[in-house]
Amino acid sequence: MLLNFAFKSIRTFLLSLFSCLALMGSAFAAVDANSADQAALESVRGLGPSKAQAILAERKKNGPFKDAQDLHTRVKGIGEKTVERLMKNGLTVNGKSAVAGKKESTKSEAKTKDKVESADKSTRSPRKSKQD
Repeated sequence: MLLNFAFKSIRTFLLSLFSCLALMGSAFAAVDANSADQAALESVRGLGPSKAQAILAERKKNGPFKDAQDLHTRVKGIGEKTVERLMKNGLTVNGKSAVAGKKESTKSEAKTKDKVESADKSTRSPRKSKQD
């Protein structure tokens, strides 16, 4: 009897574990802004019912979105940073999950750029003045 209880407990635990893993996998599934319905849009973390409805209304009125920048400019209340965050959470536009043409620079890249610019300024020779 005790052995039977142990097997049932282990089976229940494993089923719960696999269910949680299956749900986690579906939470990160890509949702395309041009083809998703209300429920699919709301499944993206950070996208509530009102913003999902705004995306659907804009898409119906003016056609599909070209890219993330187009989504940002056409949907009122969705800023550039919000679009970036939604893209990280699984929202795509035409299968792309990043802002097209925008490369995010890191702080170390900015520091390197500043060092190069200051080194260029210090190695330049001063202009020679015209002396008669």
